[in-house]
Amino acid sequence: MKTVAASLASLNNILIGKEEVVKRAVACLLAGGHLLIEDLPGMGKTTLAHALARVFGLSFQRIQFTSDMLPADIVGVSVFNAESRDFEFREGPVFTQVLLADEINRAAPKTQSALLEAMEEQQVTVDRHTHPLPRPFFVIATQNPMEQGGTFPLPESQLDRFLMAINIGYPHAQAEKALLASGGRHEQEQTIEAVFTEASLQNLMQQVRAVKASEVLIDYVQRLLHFTRHSSYFTYGLSPRAGLGLLQAARAWAFLEGRDYVVPEDVQAVLGAVVTHRLVRSNTADGETAHLILSSVPVVP
Repeated sequence: MKTVAASLASLNNILIGKEEVVKRAVACLLAGGHLLIEDLPGMGKTTLAHALARVFGLSFQRIQFTSDMLPADIVGVSVFNAESRDFEFREGPVFTQVLLADEINRAAPKTQSALLEAMEEQQVTVDRHTHPLPRPFFVIATQNPMEQGGTFPLPESQLDRFLMAINIGYPHAQAEKALLASGGRHEQEQTIEAVFTEASLQNLMQQVRAVKASEVLIDYVQRLLHFTRHSSYFTYGLSPRAGLGLLQAARAWAFLEGRDYVVPEDVQAVLGAVVTHRLVRSNTADGETAHLILSSVPVVP
């Protein structure tokens, strides 16, 4: 746990005053999921992605999504080799451990969908040939608010592939003053040293998967799922995949809290980040989504 604490401290030095945001991002990585960050430009989304890759000692690639981008620009393409008289596959930037999909909603839906197989199966298929991706494979996608021009909404199937969706928000006054005084964190970001090796990170993720969830806790998660499916507040409810994601995110949160078992507070801590982007609220819903669900479903029936 000392290495986990060191990684959180290192990240908090880069993204000042955003401890909860950093903790959720680390929990998402340890849970083996993918992270979606929606916020205005200049809020530190790219900085967070770079810092995560450096701290965990992972290879990093960045794709700037644009409206004219093609799927081959992401996954790669087969090129004919005149000498061997055969096609050779040239890997795209998706072949990395941490992929920053920057402004993903500026690309057309066809291009966005190129990431679906990679995020779900950790592989890509090109010309009927399957190519495995490096492990771990972690996508951090950023998107601009939908009211900005030149954006395409992510389809539900794409949103469901993200374990968590968060926003960073403006820094509080003291943190912003420190940022302004330092002239930015780019130079400090370059000096971040890896706290983990690939093997130690894999071992850490295995420990997260082993965190215990009691039958009573699982019953609580199931009641949360059922509420979203039968409530008039939402047009449709959470899928079983969302339930599995919620439980895995709660395990990672419990691990970061220093426990080898999940308590209801762990589920409550990650619920908003796991479910809000998966739910479409009806006109009858009033208030923040996570609060709406948690206030309607007691821990003990």
